[in-house]
Amino acid sequence: MAPETTALRVPPADNSVKVTIVGCSGSYPGPDSPASCYLVQATDALRTWSLVLDMGNGALGALQRYVDPLQVDAVFISHLHADHCVDMTSYYVLRKYHPTGTQPKIPVWGPKGTAKRLAKAYDLPRKPGMEEEFSFRVYGDPVDIGPFRVEPYEVDHPVPAYGLRVSAFGKVLAYSGDTGPTPALMDIAADADLFLCEASFRDCDDNPPNLHLTGVEAGEVATKAAVKRLVVTHVPPWHDAQTMLAEAAGAYDGPTELAAQGTVYEL
Repeated sequence: MAPETTALRVPPADNSVKVTIVGCSGSYPGPDSPASCYLVQATDALRTWSLVLDMGNGALGALQRYVDPLQVDAVFISHLHADHCVDMTSYYVLRKYHPTGTQPKIPVWGPKGTAKRLAKAYDLPRKPGMEEEFSFRVYGDPVDIGPFRVEPYEVDHPVPAYGLRVSAFGKVLAYSGDTGPTPALMDIAADADLFLCEASFRDCDDNPPNLHLTGVEAGEVATKAAVKRLVVTHVPPWHDAQTMLAEAAGAYDGPTELAAQGTVYEL
């Protein structure tokens, strides 16, 4: 009699995309949230794939509530300001010194100079820096990972910065990153199921150009791009977030809400 065989068990592909708000505070961590970090997951016939968009101050601690950091497949850094990348230094420690041994490299996409910036942040020599733990890659063409396609678009900020359009199973997450008004937002957000859009400035203030959006501008982009849901994020703790929400809702008549640490969206 032939021995019994056990079929390989794989999670069912549910053709959905899950977005978890790990951190959404603008410019620095706030009392209720780390700085910018978003977990994007999708399950195909093989397994669940996990991408992290940005890793700002305090993000790694909160990320562990939602995923084993050793199971992350790739990290995408929108730009190299500390509130979007500095917890990569802690992630380096976790992957290098974990009790189970040094972990395999994972890809980290970012602007030119990401490897140098992160090595300097941890006071490492430029070579090897963190290149034995991470495979650093510079934004260019769209990236395919598991069921995901990630399309980077350069946006308007004082340093090289990118917004990201992340798609899987016909669902689209649009992420503005940090940016002032720019036509690139229309490419990022067009017909998106969920638009994570920063709103760091109040419309009533005399704001500097080429830096951030107001709530009104976030709402206007959402309207013009015909997105299905707008989530306002990256509000600095020195502002009343409800002001940004009211501004955005006044310019966009679809579902509009504030990003909140721990909120999960199923696309």
